Amino acid sequence: MNELKYEMSISLNVLNHLGIKLYSNVPAVLSEVVANSWDADASEVDIEIEDGKITITDNGHGMTYDDINNKYLTVGYDRREDDKKQNIVQTANYKRPVMGRKGIGKLSLFSIADTVEVQTVRDGIKNGFEMSARKIEKQIREQGGNTYRPDPLQDDKITLDSDGTRIVLTELKKRIYQTPIALRKRLARRFSIIGTKYFTVRINGDSVTIADRDYFHKLHYLWYYGEGSENYVDLCNSKKLEYYEPGEGQIEVKGEGNIEVDRYQVTGWIGTVKEALDVNDPDDNLNKIVIMVRGKLAQEDILEDFTEGGLYTKYIIGEIHADFLDLDDQDDIATSNRQEIIKDDPRYIAIKDWVQAALKNIESQWRHRRKEAGAKEARQIPVIDEWMKSLDSDKRRQAKEMFGKIGELTLKEKERIELYKYSVLAFENLRYKGSLSALNNVSPENLQEFTEVFAELDDIEASLYYQIVQERLQIIDTLRDQARDDVVEKVIQKHLYEHLWLLDPSWDRATETPLMEQNVRAAFDEVDATLNEEEKRGRFDIKYKMTSGKHVIIELKRAGRKLRSTQLQDQVDKYRNALRKIIQATGKNEPIEVVCLVGQRPEDWETSEQEEESRRSMEAKNTRVVLYQELIENAYRSYQKFLEQQEKAGRVYKLIRNIEIESE
Repeated sequence: MNELKYEMSISLNVLNHLGIKLYSNVPAVLSEVVANSWDADASEVDIEIEDGKITITDNGHGMTYDDINNKYLTVGYDRREDDKKQNIVQTANYKRPVMGRKGIGKLSLFSIADTVEVQTVRDGIKNGFEMSARKIEKQIREQGGNTYRPDPLQDDKITLDSDGTRIVLTELKKRIYQTPIALRKRLARRFSIIGTKYFTVRINGDSVTIADRDYFHKLHYLWYYGEGSENYVDLCNSKKLEYYEPGEGQIEVKGEGNIEVDRYQVTGWIGTVKEALDVNDPDDNLNKIVIMVRGKLAQEDILEDFTEGGLYTKYIIGEIHADFLDLDDQDDIATSNRQEIIKDDPRYIAIKDWVQAALKNIESQWRHRRKEAGAKEARQIPVIDEWMKSLDSDKRRQAKEMFGKIGELTLKEKERIELYKYSVLAFENLRYKGSLSALNNVSPENLQEFTEVFAELDDIEASLYYQIVQERLQIIDTLRDQARDDVVEKVIQKHLYEHLWLLDPSWDRATETPLMEQNVRAAFDEVDATLNEEEKRGRFDIKYKMTSGKHVIIELKRAGRKLRSTQLQDQVDKYRNALRKIIQATGKNEPIEVVCLVGQRPEDWETSEQEEESRRSMEAKNTRVVLYQELIENAYRSYQKFLEQQEKAGRVYKLIRNIEIESE
């Protein structure tokens, strides 16, 4: 029996905020373990995922008994400061600059697992112990103080035979979904050192490689920065990558009073994809520029800190390596949750300025090349090519500009053909009216500007909207046909969150960021934990969306569930309050609207007067109640009314359809 005593000094507050609530996803947690293995001079890390258990084993230098107590179990242990005192600047074997800084990464394990078992061998001597978040809380509450004593492992329970460390996570709190493929992809994107010569990470026996990042093959244009970054060109698909160029990677960080200036080098790349859909990924958001420090993800997305609204930003992917953000002799720049960088630090401001300058160059290059490609693509259609040949040189130049702007838009092939057709019609109309100069003011960022230019073309503009309305009516008809009592919740859930206009015609699409959605989901999970069983049974689903400049909470109640309107308001207030705190933390004061979708009228709506008074009371809190059938019928009436009143649009739409049929 191992008689050694292990001891950790930790408060419940630290356990909650730097452990249980530190991270919200599995890849972020496992990244901390992989980083520790890197710092331990490991050359191999094996992650095994089984039902209800995750095991991470490395072949690093392992830990002695003193290392465990004085370093691993010491929350806030500053390895770099300790190394500095011993005049150590790199790891002993592979001469690596260490990633760890604050000694809190190990606590993050409790955000996905209740029980953490640690086995370690150094110089052939075995040590091991088991920690439990539940036991930590119980021990501190019962015995007082901030001391927790992990349970030692018996020697025969330590299965590690050679130097290294093994961590076993059980009683998992997070659902390990789409693994190991999704996890391999997410880890590959969080580290640039994985797959290099002296550091191999395997998941269920398969090595993680740079190809697992699964985005280099999508790049269409590429800008790379700093020495050695030309290697990124080789990682791309040579047939798909149409343009690439090097850029300057020097950054200047100004000191106090802008008197002293420090100069640093960054490396990396920023690329754009050909189609906006290429940045869609079921496991992660690709439309971002990450900041890597010492080979590890330090900032999830610097792009979201810009007010850049250019269309080109919807096509961007990037990865910038900036080791100067984490120099040993400078203050720690990471936030306490280790997922972001302190935004007002001069070093971050400097890299943000550099990225902004890089983006301005990219925007100019992207627009020019997309316009050229867009015009060329349009002329691949014989009838358009013949039409352009019939124009004089000046008109041909204007037509080329028009098609170039269409080439910048995020469109499916069918949508692009449609826009070609309407644009030719509009061009001809404006040409005869001598108004072609109006096309110069069109910006591809907003398709609405096209309709403003073509405002004189009432038939075309109306027919475009007519077509949109018809498509929306088809979705409403699908809902009406399928919304039987036994499946109504699932049918509405399937369509509603992808078609917010069902609730409000102005809510065309969702605009929330992945980080905001992640923070809200975590906050809602905390609220869910406080609900009683009756409240949980009454709900079918709850979602958060942002659209048209407002934050929207949509709660979907079960079809057979009956509640009073006051009960509905009390329940959604919990989520509204949680969301309000998150919005305020960003320094904003944006509106929140809550929609309660119910299958049954509230019990206290016995008379029309009671219903009217209740609705007014809820509207004061930006809350509204919508019945399932009411949702479907209101949406149908709203759009059907337009069709009935737009006979002229219908006539033009039919004419265009006939042109399509004849041209097939």
